[in-house]
Amino acid sequence: MTAAQVAARARSARLDELLEARWATPALLTALVGFSLLVRTRELGAGFWIDEGISVGIAHHHVTSIPHLLRQDGSPPLYYLLLAVWVRLFGDGVQATHVLSLLCVLAAIPLSYAVARRLFDRLTGWCCATLVAFDPFLTYYGQETRMYALVALLSLVAVLAYVEGVVRGRRRWLPLLSISLAAMAYSHNWALFFCVGLAAATAIAARDRFRELLYAGVGAFVLYLPWVPTILFQARHTGAPWATAPSVHDLIVAPGAVLPDDGALTAFVLIGGAALFKALRGRESDERRTIVTLGLACAVAIVIAWVLSFATPEWTGRYFAALLGPLVVISARGIARAGWLGAAAMVVVLFFWIGSVQKDNKENAKQIAAAVLPGMHPGELVVSTQPEQVPVFRYYLGPGFRYATTIGPVPDPQIFDWRDAVTRLRAAGPRPTLDALLRTVKPGEQFVVVSPVFRSYQAWKATWTKLVWQRSGSWRTLLAHDPRVRLVRHAWTNEVAVHENYFKLMQAFVYERVS
Repeated sequence: MTAAQVAARARSARLDELLEARWATPALLTALVGFSLLVRTRELGAGFWIDEGISVGIAHHHVTSIPHLLRQDGSPPLYYLLLAVWVRLFGDGVQATHVLSLLCVLAAIPLSYAVARRLFDRLTGWCCATLVAFDPFLTYYGQETRMYALVALLSLVAVLAYVEGVVRGRRRWLPLLSISLAAMAYSHNWALFFCVGLAAATAIAARDRFRELLYAGVGAFVLYLPWVPTILFQARHTGAPWATAPSVHDLIVAPGAVLPDDGALTAFVLIGGAALFKALRGRESDERRTIVTLGLACAVAIVIAWVLSFATPEWTGRYFAALLGPLVVISARGIARAGWLGAAAMVVVLFFWIGSVQKDNKENAKQIAAAVLPGMHPGELVVSTQPEQVPVFRYYLGPGFRYATTIGPVPDPQIFDWRDAVTRLRAAGPRPTLDALLRTVKPGEQFVVVSPVFRSYQAWKATWTKLVWQRSGSWRTLLAHDPRVRLVRHAWTNEVAVHENYFKLMQAFVYERVS
């Protein structure tokens, strides 16, 4: 052994001794959580966008009515039930509801350390905790009133329970696996793809443990069984018609949804991937089986989601929260195994991630509402030509107005009814719908029409969004030439708010009924 190797081993031993100190782990984890808290509260007060308005609107309904109400929405109930309790305790303010997601991503830091350390070693645990502490995906959704931070947290629990209970055959972990998988499925439908991925991975790479997976799967299914009739109804009548079919490129770079930035993803693939490939070439081992099963589970889940998205739109980056657990654990193991190159890769990844810019607003609904509210009177009509925008404007404008869309009057403006929405919007002729709404406006009264600012962008090429674009144009033309109304003012803002593939820039037109 050379002197350099002896010195390197001595440094490694001293580092291990330091990390093994009783105070070191809680102190370092506290520091990571503290840094993460600073990064993930910079936009905690950012205004709500469409989906957040729907979340808060649903949460305001009675807790017992939420599961049935979600037949209109297409989502599972767990997050909304938690949010319903949360808003009753802490209020429905923007920051208050964002904190629920923030707590999930902060809790994921020590959890990710514990998971990766138990599955591999201490160094992998620290790599995993560091990645989770600064991942822009979690930064973004840790400041959003949606379920994705919760799903990501549950995915880490599921990874630990799966490896311990199935891959390693320790059956005392199987109840936790059943509960975590059921909780994920009750939080987001993409968890079902993850479940199928685990089944396929076990059948391919751990067939001798398939009985353990079967036990856990039966337990998860029994827990999920009450929701099965609802999800079957949702599959027939809701879906995500606003999404576009993914490309082959989307399939290839899918892990980049939760491990964002091309530079960071390249570092993971080239350095971490090379280290994992070298590890997998060795003899059969617990480490090899763990990496292979988790990797296969992710691959199968991604491919299934990609294929199904051609039949019914399902593909969007935020849904990959269901796969964050296995993806971040595998990435951390690759970095830890790569030695000094792994340390360099971690520096590169953190360089890209810490420098990423978070948008302070995902749309300008708050600003538009503030612009039109001073001139409005109780009982006046507010029409949104993008129907699913009604709940967020109901949040900012309040309950004292009548709400409608290009489909017609909205009986419950705190939720959007996605049931057969494309069919209903196509059937609602612009002229008859406008005439019916105008009959509810007296001469001299004003009404507001809120509409997206359309740009040449792929967000308006999906089935639903293209129809929204067409209907909005028809309504603008009809109102511009209708002698019964006159345009009083036009409210809009200059900022461009970006959310994934959407420009969420809204504008409002205030009209007066003159005859």
